[in-house]
This record gives sequence, structure tokens and C-alpha cells, in this order.
Amino acid sequence: MNTDLKYFNEEEKKNVAAYVEALRSMLGSELAESDFQNVYRVIVEGIDAGHIKRDKYGINPVERSLCTACLVNELIAPDRNITIATLLYNLSREGFVTEEQIKDMFGSDVSKLVHGLINVSSLYKKQAAVENDNFHKLLMTFAEDIRVIIIMIVDRLGLMRRINHHPDEKFVRDISSEARYLYAPLAHRLGLYTIKSELEDLSLKYLNRKIYTQIAQKLNETKRQRDAYVTNFIEPIRQGLEKSGLKYEIKGRTKSINSIWNKMRKKDVDLKDMYDLFAIRIILDSPKEQEKRDCWTAYSIVTDIYTANVSRLKDWISMPKSNGYESLHITVRGQEDKWVEVQVRTKRMDEIAERGLAAHWKYKGIKSEGDVDMWMNNVREVLEAGSDGQMGLIREMNMNLYDKEVFVFTPKGDLFKLPLGSTVLDFAFHIHSKVGCTCIGAKVDGKNQKFNYKLKSGDTIEILTSTNQSPRQDWLNFVVTSKARNKIKQAVNEEKMKKADMVREMLERRFKNRKIDVDEASFSKYVKKRGYKSIIDFYVEIELGNIDANEVIDGYAEFIKPVEQVLTHETADKFVLQSKVQDTDDTDSEILIIGNDVKGINYKFSKCCNPIYGDKIMGFISSSGAIKIHRMDCGNVKNLMEKYPYRVIKSQWSGKLGNQFAATLKVVGQDDIGIVTNITSLINKEGDTVLRNISINSNDGLFEGHLVIGINSLDHLSTLIQKIQNLRGVKEVTRLSH
Repeated sequence: MNTDLKYFNEEEKKNVAAYVEALRSMLGSELAESDFQNVYRVIVEGIDAGHIKRDKYGINPVERSLCTACLVNELIAPDRNITIATLLYNLSREGFVTEEQIKDMFGSDVSKLVHGLINVSSLYKKQAAVENDNFHKLLMTFAEDIRVIIIMIVDRLGLMRRINHHPDEKFVRDISSEARYLYAPLAHRLGLYTIKSELEDLSLKYLNRKIYTQIAQKLNETKRQRDAYVTNFIEPIRQGLEKSGLKYEIKGRTKSINSIWNKMRKKDVDLKDMYDLFAIRIILDSPKEQEKRDCWTAYSIVTDIYTANVSRLKDWISMPKSNGYESLHITVRGQEDKWVEVQVRTKRMDEIAERGLAAHWKYKGIKSEGDVDMWMNNVREVLEAGSDGQMGLIREMNMNLYDKEVFVFTPKGDLFKLPLGSTVLDFAFHIHSKVGCTCIGAKVDGKNQKFNYKLKSGDTIEILTSTNQSPRQDWLNFVVTSKARNKIKQAVNEEKMKKADMVREMLERRFKNRKIDVDEASFSKYVKKRGYKSIIDFYVEIELGNIDANEVIDGYAEFIKPVEQVLTHETADKFVLQSKVQDTDDTDSEILIIGNDVKGINYKFSKCCNPIYGDKIMGFISSSGAIKIHRMDCGNVKNLMEKYPYRVIKSQWSGKLGNQFAATLKVVGQDDIGIVTNITSLINKEGDTVLRNISINSNDGLFEGHLVIGINSLDHLSTLIQKIQNLRGVKEVTRLSH
């Protein structure tokens, strides 16, 4: 690339030349000369046309993209498509070269990567909090290809390396926060542990330079010295393991400054009290049935060489963690009285810790996301394998990780997750029930939309409300979330009840003015006759004007006329029974079993209590020799049983219905002859029932009637009493004992 352009300063010219040379060396034949010339031409033309300018922080985008491309090829794998996409993405974003033109020159895969990078860059305009878990998910959704995420992670590492002494402190803090809360966790999930550690260390350095410097100074050792310490520490352990015959692999490392700082905060200790600045991992190749024995053998070897702090022993082999993590953690005093943590585990345990149930990022406290975990593990395995064509394998991986969700912003940058298919109305209720109930629409990315607009990931939603708005039944057609549906139903029902109460009060006033006495049961029948399942729905129809209130009053008055059958008011005691059936003492021996089923016995039903079929009864031998049948609850029974217990004879119904029995009913109601007429009419319509006698007395607007009924069973009598009780104007119905 021609670095004589005035666009570059002297330092940038040197860097650009070095990056270009490094890229051509790493890519080799994978980057054709025609590709190089086309990329070179597009960049130079873009610079000449003023489409690639330094950003507002003074960073040269061409140098930055070249640096990112080099780091991807160096730290991940050499890849033509990622390199070209990284170099041309800024020019495409600025409109100098279209995605279609890139596709024609370099292929659809490069164009796809550029599209993903442009998509993701648009998220930063939303000013969302990157530490929000939903932002991570949205980033993955917008990227569409995991290679886009890898480019962004590496680009952030390159940017972090160059802003150490940048004059804009807020810019440095913002970039560092994003690196810490967004890119470092993503790097860890993908198994890019070196990148992750460096991002965390640099973030600590820029966000808390004082702490970073203190830890660095207190360590007071160069990397070479620390590595030498670890080598010297491991050597006697290695010799002991060789003698034991165990198959093993041993790794040693010095913990990062960020890791040390996290432990200092978590355990509230000073650096000098830290037990595990150095960490050693012994991985044994053992059959499953010998794992515990071999791990404890290795433990013995280590503790024979170095003094162990027994209180710091962590045995997760005998009792694994709930997430499946298994390992022995020992803290021992090494050379120079320094504390070193040693972890002992088998290959199987290490596999579980790194890739399985207790995947390493879970062990570090990063949240799990089900299928996403498995997908990330697959990507990580490809990256760790380091085989030829690994980026090609990653390119083929489907990245529809969040295809059942949408992620949207508020104007302030707050990010929310909703189910796919959610509308503006769903989002309004998600914010607050009151916002949902008064929603009239929204501004989506600055454009007015109706409240049935379906949300798309990345939309910025500003809900519009009106105090005149209230939920309607048809809103249920526009929402998919259970919260919105429940709140709409609740609000609609509350509004229905409010309207129904108003209509009920209005009808009560009008009925009273018309001097019409409304019976609730009768009115319910009237409403059902008109085809309405509930009175509430009927009232709402009146409130809406679909039914005229006066027509309802006239209709009800007409509805109850056949029941009343009264044209003029007349007192109840004027009632005369037209036909009277005389009582009879005839008996039917088949309906009773007396004593031990003695035949031919003369018995009568006592007039004091008038028992009927179904009553609990007893027999009493009278002085004449005849047996009188009493109800067990008769007032005379107790006296008879106390004085003449020897004259009491067991009696019961045979189960066969015979003649009718007399029963006396006391009826109290409004003093109106029409009501008595209705009662007698009802009795006469009943089968196997005869009104034998009736007497009526009236007083203070009420009548009291005594009716002697001929009836064949207690069940039949109970049904008749209930029917009389339901007649309009009847207050009380009871059966008398005598």
C-alpha cells in the first residue's frame, strides 16, 4: 500500500507497511494478487474521495482495520474472507462501496461478513448498556455469523492496546467497560482465553490504574522470572509423578493481574495474604475406575514435596459441585515461601470442566443459555483444534441462536427481550400496565407506527399514550405475551363491571318509578330468554346503546304477567277453595312393615303429625288396640316413649307407594289473592298431589295460609315446597307437625 499518502502520519506509515507485509506473509497463496490489488484500489480511492476519515477520537480507521486483520490471522487463523471484510467494512458503511459490489469482486461470503459488521456497528448508536445480558444476545442476532463476533473481539483487543495514553479519559473508560463486560466474556465462551485475559487486564489498567499499578509493582517480577519460578516449582513434582508410573500432563501459569484483583476483592485480603498467585494443573490419564485413587496419589506426591495448607484443601472429587465440576485443589508453600495452588484432575474431569456440564465460563460464574452453550462449545472446539480450514468450518455453522426472540430499545437505550411476533402493544404492557392501557401507538426509529406493528430486533420504541385511551376486546388480536393478554382481559372486565353497575342502578331507578317489583331470578330468566349468557353482557349492550332501557322495562313487565295472572289487587283472605277433597282414613297395609312384618294389623296415621311416605316413623298401640303411626320428630313421641315404652312398636315404610298422605304447609307471603291463586294453580298442576284444605289469614300486608296437601312421598313434598318458595311474592314455606 502506498504509505506516502498525506492521509497517514509518519508512525502510521511505518505501522501500515508492517501490517501489509505481515498479512501477505501469513496469508500466502490464500490471498490472490488480484484480491490484494482490488482491496488496495478500493481503499486508496476511498481515501482520495474523503470517505475514510479519522474518527472523532483521532484514530485512523485504515491503520486500525489493518491491525485487526493481522491480529485475526495471528491469534485465530489465516483467512482470506475475514481479512478482506475487515479491511473494506468501513468503506461500505460510509457508502463508498456497496455490499453488492463487494460480492461481485470478492464473493458472497465476504459480502455477508461486511453486512454483519455494519449491522453490529448500528447497535452502538442506541447507547445501550453493554453489560446487559440482552445486549449480548442482540449482538449475536445482528452479527448473523460468529466470525463477525470474532472480528469484533480482536478489533477491541487492538484498540485497547493503542489507547493507553489517549487524552480523552471518557472514551478510554467507555471502551474499557465494553471490553470488560461484553468482549471478554464472549472471548471466554469461544475459548479465546489469551485474548480474554489481556482484555481484562487492560480494562483493569484503564478503569483502575492505581490498583493495577499497585498489584504490578507488588508482584515485582518480570514474566521471565515468574515463568522460571513455575518451572522450578514443577520439576520435583514431575520427577515424583514419573517415579509413580502415573500418566500425566502438567501445566503451570502465573495468574493475571485482573484475576488476582478479583480474588482480593472477593476474599477481602491483601496481596501478601493471597494463597494462589501461581497455579499449577496436573491432568492424569487414568481409567474411570482408578480416577480417585490416582488423584489422591498425585496429591500425596505434591504434599510430600511441599508443605500443604490443609485448611485450604478443596475436595470436589469425593463430592463434586452441583454443576458437575470435579477436582482436587491444594495450596502449598513453594520455594521462597510463596503460596502456589495445585489442581489435580483427570482428563475426563478436565473435559467436563472445560466443555461439559461445568464448562469453564460457568465455573467462572457466567450465565448459561442452554442451546447457545452447546453451539459456543462447538465453535470453541474448532478454534482450539487449530486445523486447516477451521474458519471454513465455522462459516458453515448455523447461527440462528435467538430466532424465537426480539430485542428492542427504549429511547434512553434500555434493552428488552420479548417473544418473536410481539407488537408495540406487547412492549407497552411490558414497560408498565398503565402504559399499555393508554397506548395509542409508537414511534419506531422515529417513524409513527400503529400499536399492532410487529417489533424487529434493534428497533427503538417510544410509546405514545393518551388519557382518553382504554383497552378494548379486539386488542387481544394484536398481542402475543401472556402479560399483555392478562392485563387487557382484566381491564376489559373491570370496564364491563363499571358499565354494568351504572346500567343496573339506572334500571333500578326506572323500575321503581314504574312501580315494578324486580325479582332477581325472574330477571335472569328474562335476560337468558333474550339470548344473553350473562347479565353483565346484557347491561353492557344497554350501555353501548344497542338495547333501549325503556324497551327492557316494558319487556320484563310483559314477561312476568303470565306468572302474576292478577289484574286488580284483592286481599288474600278472600280466596275460596272451589273444590275440597275430604280426608280419608283408608289404609294400605302394603306400604308399612309393622313389627316383624305382622299382617292384618289395623293402623292409622296420627293427626298430630301427619306422617308421609319417607318420614322416619314409629308405631304406638293405642288403648283401642289400633296402631297409630307417628313421625319420629312429632312433639308427642317423646312423652309416649317415656310413659309407655312397652306400647311402642317398630314400624317402617315397605318401599311401595300406596295412598296419599296428608301434609300441612304454612305459607307466608304478600297479601294478594293473586299469589294464593298462583299457589293453588301450581299444586293442582302437580301430578299425584291434591289440595285438601286451605285457610288464609291476612294482617299488615302479609297473609299466612295453612294448606293440607295430599301427597305420596317426602321427596315429592320437598320438591313442591321449593316450587312454592320460588313463586313471586312468597316469603316463607314450612311444613307443620300438626
